[in-house]
Amino acid sequence: MAKKIGVYICTGCGIGEAVDVNALTKVATKEHKAGICKTDAFLCGQDGINLIKSDIQGEGVNAVVIAACPARIKYDVFNFGPEVMVERINLREQVVWTHEAGDEDTTMMAEDYMRMGMVKAKAAEIPEPYKLEDTAKSILVVGAGLAGMTSAIEAAKAGYQVILVEKEAVLGGYVAGMYKQAPIKAPFDGIKDNCIPALAAEIQSNSNIKVYTSAKVLKTAGAPGMFDITIEQGGQEILEKAGAVILASGATPYDPAKLGHLGYGSCKNVITQAQFEELAKKGAVNRPSDGKAVERVAFIQCAGSRDAEHLAYCSAACCVESLKQAATLKELNPDAQSIFFYKDIRSSGQYEHLYKQVQSDGAIFVKSEIVNVTADSSSSVTIEVQDLILGENVITDEIDLVVLANGMVPSTANVAQPAAPPAPGEQVEEVAEEKDTILNLAYRQGPELLNLKYGFPDSHFICFPYETRRTGIFATGSVRAPLDLAATVEDATGAALKAIQCVEATAFGAAIHPRSGDMSYPEFNMNRCTQCKRCTEECPFGAINEDEKGNPLPNPTRCRRCGTCMGACPERIISFKNYSVPMIGNMVKAVEVPEEADEKPRILILACENDAIPALDMAGHSRLNYNAWVRIIPLRCLGSLNLVWVADAMSGGWDGILLLGCKHGDDYQCHFMKGSELAEIRLSKVSETLDRLGLESDRVRFRQINIMEYKEVATIIDEFAKDIEKFGPNPMKDFA
Repeated sequence: MAKKIGVYICTGCGIGEAVDVNALTKVATKEHKAGICKTDAFLCGQDGINLIKSDIQGEGVNAVVIAACPARIKYDVFNFGPEVMVERINLREQVVWTHEAGDEDTTMMAEDYMRMGMVKAKAAEIPEPYKLEDTAKSILVVGAGLAGMTSAIEAAKAGYQVILVEKEAVLGGYVAGMYKQAPIKAPFDGIKDNCIPALAAEIQSNSNIKVYTSAKVLKTAGAPGMFDITIEQGGQEILEKAGAVILASGATPYDPAKLGHLGYGSCKNVITQAQFEELAKKGAVNRPSDGKAVERVAFIQCAGSRDAEHLAYCSAACCVESLKQAATLKELNPDAQSIFFYKDIRSSGQYEHLYKQVQSDGAIFVKSEIVNVTADSSSSVTIEVQDLILGENVITDEIDLVVLANGMVPSTANVAQPAAPPAPGEQVEEVAEEKDTILNLAYRQGPELLNLKYGFPDSHFICFPYETRRTGIFATGSVRAPLDLAATVEDATGAALKAIQCVEATAFGAAIHPRSGDMSYPEFNMNRCTQCKRCTEECPFGAINEDEKGNPLPNPTRCRRCGTCMGACPERIISFKNYSVPMIGNMVKAVEVPEEADEKPRILILACENDAIPALDMAGHSRLNYNAWVRIIPLRCLGSLNLVWVADAMSGGWDGILLLGCKHGDDYQCHFMKGSELAEIRLSKVSETLDRLGLESDRVRFRQINIMEYKEVATIIDEFAKDIEKFGPNPMKDFA
């Protein structure tokens, strides 16, 4: 069907008073031959929507250009169905709310945004979703501890088939070994019976859940909607299909053998939290050294946690577990006394009620740093601490039992990670090291999930807490983050929901996250492929494998539509129906770059749609003015940056280019994991080229920005503009 474009300009929100709307209409109709161009003072109101719908139905408009507010706002209002393409031009936040009303430069800016929007609307096509012929909707859950059992039950309740794989002979994981447990729902003021037996009975009675115990996953192949799972049980291999995977393999206690400075190993009556549970299960808490009933028990918190020499992070559940164990001790021996030596008591959420209950039962709390732990000839323990409140050393002796809250280490911390390629000439010594395996992914990018620091397999812990770096595989429970029991149950329920969303979105042909609902996917023109492997190596999500000749083998349902592969490809053979290298390149070329004599420099801003664009929008909401030389093009991810855009802009006379991408790293992550970092690496190559051409390399600059830095974005732009003014006009301007 031929494309018929209708352009609709909103004159509300100050747009009509700030810019020359007639000039915008002229750009749309005269320069770009739009057959329909209309204005409305309240385009998102019912009359404005009816105006557009009338043209769609009566005039055959199938491509709508909305020149008004940002694409992030009222996207549901301007949704006219799958057969109508919509392109948004942000005149409000990026033009009239950030620049002087009625000024010539402000109207010129609006005209350029109209030109860019029209160029994109002409080139873009409505995506055709990638749909599998036979979509699997079963959900594989790996690990049957509290998190895995909860995820399995919740998914099964929603009507989905669940495949539950547990390496041990029984269900329950670490929690199954507890005598009693901390509460997981109100009231939170006392200890409860272990919930695992009831959950196990519920699983066994649910026909939607297929359970494999004493089993492991030998191989995970395929992609969301079509995972092929090979399970080993009792020496036999069983094949299952799944649409999504939930990783709930849990955590293991931190190795107490590394806590000799706290008396473990040298003092017989220094034990771990897990060992305390074993004692309590016998019906009484007695000293391991001689079986004598304990009277005084010391709980040492952060035993290895929050310690740069051991576990740098808080393990989240330890304080609550110690409080529970103190309550357990009181239940088993009402005369026993508990003493807590702690850095901070972290009884998050409603566990504060349990903390207060233990306090009222007579427990003593000493905010302190451990100095020394020793045992006398009778195996009684003496603890010397620095009391952080009194500011002096205190010695507590005749302790019958010391319980170390020794933290948790995710099961993924010891899985095999892909090795970084050696530098040219670097000699790599092969060291045999035994590594755990959990998922055994049949991915070119490695057999297990990629981890951030500390071994947790996050993707983006701020915005997408369940997602891992492999699409369709969701982590939950203590393998995802340190969690207490109540948080684990909530977390596992959320992971079940995300897995359900995954199988349904995949069946529909839509992306899951961050571009939820996106129907596009990368298409490869293999005729020009040089097998350089850049796309397979740089894809952050393992969405591209290779055949035996090194040709890319895309897996569209693994793809998150970031376009990193598109930016990586030197031959520019990768594109989306509505996002491509030529499309963005033509938007860059569509801007009218003034002659040098006009003294109106032009700065191109390529901004990530995840943090940079929202920050720019928020700057507009705050009416923060910035330099009118800039023209902003949103990118799906800065990782989609193709260097030809920079080359085209500089050769076309642009005076500067500013790249705004997400902050990357472990503490604040790029939404597409590696995109921002890859863009920065690519930019270093551009800088070398500019220097060779005699152009200032600082004409092209990269800045990391997060959404909360919106107040700084105007300053960043203005400072860059000042530098460009110092450099003077682009020497290539006269040749453009």
